[in-house]
Amino acid sequence: MQEPPVIDLYSDDRFMQEALRLARKAAAQGEVPVGAVVVLEGEIIARAWNQVELLRDATAHAEMLAITQAQEAMGDRRLNPCTLYVTKEPCAMCAGAMVQARVGRVVYGVRDPKAGAAGGALNLLQHPGFNHRCEITGGVREQEARDLLQEFFSRRR
Repeated sequence: MQEPPVIDLYSDDRFMQEALRLARKAAAQGEVPVGAVVVLEGEIIARAWNQVELLRDATAHAEMLAITQAQEAMGDRRLNPCTLYVTKEPCAMCAGAMVQARVGRVVYGVRDPKAGAAGGALNLLQHPGFNHRCEITGGVREQEARDLLQEFFSRRR
């Protein structure tokens, strides 16, 4: 049986800060401000932000792009030893990709009760019918992530 990951709140805060920096980059490009990083043994191996509009690709969410980069960096599709940090609770598409990629742990900022798939609207990351379940930590730098999203959408209205 796999040992549960050691949770280091200082590192969670530090890596989420980088994801938030990437989310601000997305906002500056007119994208929904979501950023993601993938960490392996204390080092960031992938960085991404939403690029749906730029790439005209509905699958170009920060998490999807970061997973692809991390798999390339590791030379493996399995990301078991990795932690993925994302500023907003993943949607069903991204959560499904995380399960398929076997991400070990997912850390998110703000919860999404309408469409989140890490416990908000549903929990695909720990679905009992799947072969893999991700550890989940939510609410890291939550207010900062929430403020960023609210500012973005209030400017668009």
